Amino acid sequence: MDNLLQRIELLGVPVDIVKPEDMEKVLFSLHDQAGIKQVIFISVWDLLKARRNANYMNCLKNAALVLPTSKSIIKGAKFLKLPIPERYNPFSTIISLMTYLETRYKSIYLLGGHKGSLMDSEKNIRSTYPGLQIVGRYVGYFPKSVERDVVSAIYKANPALVLVSEGIKKGEKWIYDRRNQFGSSIFIYHKDILNIFSLRKKRVSKETFQRGNEIWHEIFHNPMKLFLIFPFMWYKTLLICNRLFKKKK
Repeated sequence: MDNLLQRIELLGVPVDIVKPEDMEKVLFSLHDQAGIKQVIFISVWDLLKARRNANYMNCLKNAALVLPTSKSIIKGAKFLKLPIPERYNPFSTIISLMTYLETRYKSIYLLGGHKGSLMDSEKNIRSTYPGLQIVGRYVGYFPKSVERDVVSAIYKANPALVLVSEGIKKGEKWIYDRRNQFGSSIFIYHKDILNIFSLRKKRVSKETFQRGNEIWHEIFHNPMKLFLIFPFMWYKTLLICNRLFKKKK
């Protein structure tokens, strides 16, 4: 897989470069590797978070794949004259992985969400991917007292893929902090994935994502995200400072 995957650092944060035509082979390779494999999708906001959160930064550095979702990350790499990564739509990538696993009659575990969205997601996944075995599920927002049982259930089931959704506090970091307690599974956290599978939430359209306008979709549902303009300006400042510093060096 080494020749299909290149990892760069953008402002000190790891970002992986995988060509779209190679993604299927990379996912195949991940499945065959031993141990937990974490796939993480990062936006420009996640990149900024990693710079101030050491645990999250370690999570990214130890992930099997760190795939950018924001156009700003691609533009930032280009501005700093780094190898340019490809953007990936989290939903489309998850669908591709599930399709691959179904053709090989592999298994999946669903974790997170409320009971209704979890049960509807399971029903819809079974009907859409009849060859994909669902070996377990557990709702999110569970009390700390049952966490050990949840982790143990995932370990015993040892599914090919664990989809983690809302209701799992800290998301990717929850997975990373418990990485030694699981078997040999691919873990992906996507806050809205079960709500999308259960048809409770509409996914961002392919056209909207390709244009890089998904932020307006988010602002429409949460106007407070307009204030993201301030960390975005900080991101721009960091890029300019980084380029100037390199030139002086």
